[in-house]
Amino acid sequence: MTVVALDAMGGDHAPAATVEGAILAAGNGIEVALVGDRALIEREALRLGGLPAGIRIVHAADAIEMGEHAALEARNRRQSSMYIGVQLVRSGEADAFVSAGNTGAALTTALVVLGRLRGIERPALGAVLPLPSGPALLLDAGANAENRASHLVQFAHIGAAYARLVFGVDVPRVGLLNIGEEPAKGTPATIEAHETLARSGLRFVGNLEGRDIFAHRADVVVADGFTGNVALKLAEGVVDLLLAQLWEASEASWRARIGALLLRPTLRAIAKRLDYRQYGAAPLLGVDGAVFVGHGRSDAQAIASAVRTAADAAQRGLRDALAVAVAGLAPSGAEPSGADAARGQHAPREV
Repeated sequence: MTVVALDAMGGDHAPAATVEGAILAAGNGIEVALVGDRALIEREALRLGGLPAGIRIVHAADAIEMGEHAALEARNRRQSSMYIGVQLVRSGEADAFVSAGNTGAALTTALVVLGRLRGIERPALGAVLPLPSGPALLLDAGANAENRASHLVQFAHIGAAYARLVFGVDVPRVGLLNIGEEPAKGTPATIEAHETLARSGLRFVGNLEGRDIFAHRADVVVADGFTGNVALKLAEGVVDLLLAQLWEASEASWRARIGALLLRPTLRAIAKRLDYRQYGAAPLLGVDGAVFVGHGRSDAQAIASAVRTAADAAQRGLRDALAVAVAGLAPSGAEPSGADAARGQHAPREV
């Protein structure tokens, strides 16, 4: 049975949401190791009627808060729920780790404890976009503020591997987010990346403009972390605005209320499809293990989805699939991979 280590102290609503989410996930046959303050976890479990079989508590005396300095805190706080949770993956006691806590701290902890896959210079955070014709993966969605061309090429390879494994797309289309479709458009990094991807063997569809993302012109959208994070947050804001406007318009008059009553099942289905809680957590691709980062405002349903997503990816062999995809990609002079090398590195600058 797959075991997922869950950061019980991570997220705006922890530990209440994380404990309840673990219970929901355990109902689907997933073993969960709740990592955090034992007393607080047991208090929440008692409120919910106790922990079912398949859930165990791993005590962690410390927790990294959302507003703390990610790199420094992750390196120095080895009794934190994040550090101990990732250690469970490294030791083989867990198949994957999930946290809805500080994204930068999760990235740094994963680098320090697990290291990088050989061929990867920097890991990327992948965000699943729920498009009408199927999901797309946007990466990097915020793990790194700046990237070189070699990073973007590596993102393309690990993103395509994830789309094949998790989305079931045999030959994923890969696009490079840019300010124009022409190959010569963009920064020096994107121009160089375009040239490399065009001869990479991937199904590269070229440059994408922002509107092309939602037309589903690619299954994998590659961007530097700064641009990817802005695009993701903009998309979230637009969805929230449109849904709010629809509900407000539905109450504007008696005719609107009648129309809304007739459309309610359809509107609810659309809202559910666009709800981030249905898509679990974002994979941190490129570290030497299965690590997933959930939304900070995750409720119990979102936590349960994140655990299921992590368990499914681990069962499908995510780590090995990514390792094969990036084998041989490391440029000459690249830093060594592995946890020992990661301990001596500076963490990437997070968005």
